[in-house]
Amino acid sequence: MRSTLRFIVPSLAWIVPFSTMAAKPNIVLILADDLGYGDVQINNPERGKIPTPHMDRIAEEGMRFTDAHSSSAVCSPSRYTLLTGRYHWRTRLQNGIVGVFGPPLIAAERRTVAGLLKGHGYRTAAIGKWHLGWDWPIPKGEMARFGPNQQHQHRPADPKTVALWAEVFSKPIANGPTTRGFDTYFGTDVPNWPPFCFIENDRTVGIPSEWLPASLLTKNLASRPGPALPGWKLEPILPALGERAVGFIRESARKKQPFFLYLPLTSPHTPISVNDEWKGRSGLGPYADFVMETDALVGRILAALDQSGAANETLVVLTSDNGCSPLADIPALQAKGHFPSGPLRGTKFDAWEGGHRVPFFVRWPGVVKPGGVSSQLVHHADLMATVTEILGDESNPAEDSFSLLPLLRGTDSPVREHAISQSANGLSALRQGPWKLIFGPGSGGQSKGGDAMKAQLYHLGEDLAESRNLHDEKPEVVTRMTDLMEKLVRNGRSTPGEPRKNDVEVNWRKFMK
Repeated sequence: MRSTLRFIVPSLAWIVPFSTMAAKPNIVLILADDLGYGDVQINNPERGKIPTPHMDRIAEEGMRFTDAHSSSAVCSPSRYTLLTGRYHWRTRLQNGIVGVFGPPLIAAERRTVAGLLKGHGYRTAAIGKWHLGWDWPIPKGEMARFGPNQQHQHRPADPKTVALWAEVFSKPIANGPTTRGFDTYFGTDVPNWPPFCFIENDRTVGIPSEWLPASLLTKNLASRPGPALPGWKLEPILPALGERAVGFIRESARKKQPFFLYLPLTSPHTPISVNDEWKGRSGLGPYADFVMETDALVGRILAALDQSGAANETLVVLTSDNGCSPLADIPALQAKGHFPSGPLRGTKFDAWEGGHRVPFFVRWPGVVKPGGVSSQLVHHADLMATVTEILGDESNPAEDSFSLLPLLRGTDSPVREHAISQSANGLSALRQGPWKLIFGPGSGGQSKGGDAMKAQLYHLGEDLAESRNLHDEKPEVVTRMTDLMEKLVRNGRSTPGEPRKNDVEVNWRKFMK
């Protein structure tokens, strides 16, 4: 039986000299949406009941990280950090997510992983959920016609509204993915929010001309009313992303140019819109069925790499933006023996581990030994420095990114000494070695419990479930970690180098009493 925490030391014979590695491996980054740490079978063999053979395969043929974290317990901030190597809380986004029709979060001058790779000759594509903002060409004062009011759903759109939609959705949408390092983009931006249509590059695919039917705004489907294409359905979204991704891999494999595919899936996040083939397959409910459908899509990506001949030259990363959402009906899943957070406390939205400790698997044939398990602390921010080192690029602008390459090559020493993750409301949690200090009471999200009056200190090496608050017993640890947090915020970076400026003043003490 696999342990979720034990480190398996790779054989030294497997460590490959860097000079023999592919200088420019293809890179496929698969980002599931709201997939819990324990939703993947290999992470949770005793209390995970959802079959995930294709995700498991990536771990079995590569390395599984058991202490990997997203920057936030919700999606937009995690996506920012994953693509930039910079903590999201250094930006304007101090809590929550990018709102409906919200502006871009990634600044135009900020280099992304895609921009870095494009500068080194890669073909770059983003296929899936963006949710990092655009500059939508919606006239000032007209936002109400684009869906924030539920009453619109009870009558057809009036002619003036339809005409405005036609005008707006006929224009390019500025400052989206194709201006942030990606050659191409295809996706739905946010599948449960308007506009309800696909977007390709900087244009909607078709012109939304009617309100999304109220029947698609029921529980666990779309969550905001808004303009939609006539006859828009939710179930075809995930298969369409799979088709585009497979097509990109096949096309790219025929070229000599290396490629980067960023595949931010729309699942198993809402809309929990399971296709007929997968309904009832898990025996655990719609969410578990959707996880199985998501796993099957991952299988299609792996098959496309195999069939195109690109698999041996491709680094594959699979992770999730945060923990499992309460919308998955976690109590019902647990009643049937499935625990989406595995041994962890909390869920999506929380500063507790279940909110931001995520599945993180890396497969790189010839470099990463199959079946490796690392318990070292790693973070989504580390993708940027890892890619930078692989490319031999000495100009790493990422403020909070540490290279994982030593771990991937088989060493077992920390690559980062600390990491920061936040809850949905901006409650910060600092890791330093086995210690975790949450700078305020409670979960910072939707889970209940915890001391309502004080900050929280846990020793995760002895108490992974965060059941014993040692704040009052270890004042010296609290003082040391509080000073470290102050330094990491003040310096504008957590990597060595000259201090940098945060975009805004960061009030990380706001929950402390």
